[in-house]
Amino acid sequence: MSSTSSPSYIKSSSPDRDFKQSRFTYRHLQLLAQNVPSSPLRVVAHIDLDAFYAQCEMVRLGVSRETPLAVQQWDALIAVNYAARPFGISRMISVAEAKKRCPNLILQHVATFREGEGGRWAYREDAAQNIGTDKVSLDPYRKESRKILGLIHDELSKWRDLLTSSDSRDGNLQPAKVEKASVDEVFIDLSSIVYGVLRDRYAELRNISSIEDKSKPLPPLPTTVLEWSPEDGLVDLDKAEMEEDNPDWDDMAMLIGAEVIRSVREAIYAKLGYTCSAGISRNKMIAKLGSGRNKPNKQTIVRNRAIQNFLSQFKFTQIRMLGGKLGDQVSSHFGTDQVTELLKVPLEQFKAKFDDDTAIWLYGIIRGVDHSEVNTRTQIKSMLSAKSFTRNISSVDQAEKWLRIFAADLYGRLVEDGILEHRRRPKTITLHNRSRSETHSKQLPIPGGKTIDEDLLFDLARTLLAQIISEGRAWPSQHLSLSVSGFEEGPTNNRAIDGFLVRGPAALELNTLNAQNRDSESGRSPGESGKKRKADDGALQRYFKKSVPRDSSTPQPETEPDIAGYQCPRCNKLMPEDERGEHEDWHFAKDLSMQDMQGQLQSSLSNPSITRACGKNTTAVRRGSGKPELKQTRLTFK
Repeated sequence: MSSTSSPSYIKSSSPDRDFKQSRFTYRHLQLLAQNVPSSPLRVVAHIDLDAFYAQCEMVRLGVSRETPLAVQQWDALIAVNYAARPFGISRMISVAEAKKRCPNLILQHVATFREGEGGRWAYREDAAQNIGTDKVSLDPYRKESRKILGLIHDELSKWRDLLTSSDSRDGNLQPAKVEKASVDEVFIDLSSIVYGVLRDRYAELRNISSIEDKSKPLPPLPTTVLEWSPEDGLVDLDKAEMEEDNPDWDDMAMLIGAEVIRSVREAIYAKLGYTCSAGISRNKMIAKLGSGRNKPNKQTIVRNRAIQNFLSQFKFTQIRMLGGKLGDQVSSHFGTDQVTELLKVPLEQFKAKFDDDTAIWLYGIIRGVDHSEVNTRTQIKSMLSAKSFTRNISSVDQAEKWLRIFAADLYGRLVEDGILEHRRRPKTITLHNRSRSETHSKQLPIPGGKTIDEDLLFDLARTLLAQIISEGRAWPSQHLSLSVSGFEEGPTNNRAIDGFLVRGPAALELNTLNAQNRDSESGRSPGESGKKRKADDGALQRYFKKSVPRDSSTPQPETEPDIAGYQCPRCNKLMPEDERGEHEDWHFAKDLSMQDMQGQLQSSLSNPSITRACGKNTTAVRRGSGKPELKQTRLTFK
């Protein structure tokens, strides 16, 4: 893994071959470094573990990948490995049917808690026969998920460390943004790493700070052919594009992104034994579709010039946030569930059926426009542990045994969420009990001054149970559940104490740094205010302009520096002069986002068949077949 030398899969062009001018500018390159979602050079990956629960059991038991295995929960299957699938085994069939189709199938029941054995889970051979006294535990899979996530962070840090050692990289490069989407899915915004690698490998991109006019085009890409790895499933370009056309910097960015993700996937397999698939593209929506397109243990790359061809193979209900009620409404209104058919629908028809925001979002999403951010801290709003009883329970002793299990289950998940590091903690605990088909609930605040552990959760749960019993609403109990909610952030988001102990310019500098850190953690674009942040009325500037006590023995300037050295002519915001460039970048990103959408709208209104998700340039999509690049794997869609 080297970031400084030109990789072997990049072929130099012949000396007499003309390079076409790049469509991208130094401003676009700058936005790439800042992980701005609307950057046309952006690279996002989605990593999806292959049949994750089944793989966890295969690794734990030492089962080979050629051995059929399925994970069992009671009489159902919740995961099936790829070796078992040729036998027609899926999660839709029963355990008995699975054994009939494949007598050599290994069936592993999930770990369970057991009534009367405290709050500890275990693998039990008789779990399937004890549904009345056992409760499923997914803790083993969460534990492995944490290992994988930690390894992903480690591998990405290695890439960044290589860049740190290079004299071509500036010292302020942001880390890659990683979002844990579920126990077996991760989104990664690779933009900043790709930016660093580009600068390491191409000297012509290292002079960005000396370019005054950031709208100036980037130098032409110094190659005409990109040699992709045989492991990369490269989606064919849109029908109006030709592989013989010179690639541009967005293609090179995707090539580097594919290299980074390949190294991450190889590390996960080498160190933990898990295979995973990946999708790599310019946004989260397309990356997620890509990761599921070429399973198992492969990665799919969807370049900007291939987005429309890729999306045309899908039903729009397969797109994120369109698989539920909204997707049903779209299908009902327009009589189709195919992306290709919806491309023919003008924007005004979308607006006639939906509110303007939804209509514009729908119009853009089917064209591959998605500027959603990779959120480094996806917040859980509540956690619940529950049990439905096959035989109703009617005693305090039985109920408390289950409350002990619930408390242990919730505490394990709170640890995963960062409670030991004081990142977040819940404020409320709630007990639900269903008796005679009626559900009764009680809740209590979790004492703020106490450390949350299993015992505290159990004691609070017993108090809530006593309240329900005192009202005569407990027995016979058909269902019990315990939940925690109302999560609040830990002290990491608070103003540092040294901010209260300094004044004047020193305090301004410290507060500015803290605000930038909070913006980075929250995923907010530079210069963008939080919803609850009050408008600046100049009071802060007036305060910092006041004189501060001075040590008479130390020479001091006659006047304090004026922090409002620049006032933006577009939004009238006051700021120090050294923040001007970052603020202008933010405005540029917003403009780029708007131009991107306007370009899509104008193209479709003039000709509904014209679509291309690459910003201001649009090209008619025609049917045909481009030739693959050297060592390219062509994907066949069915």
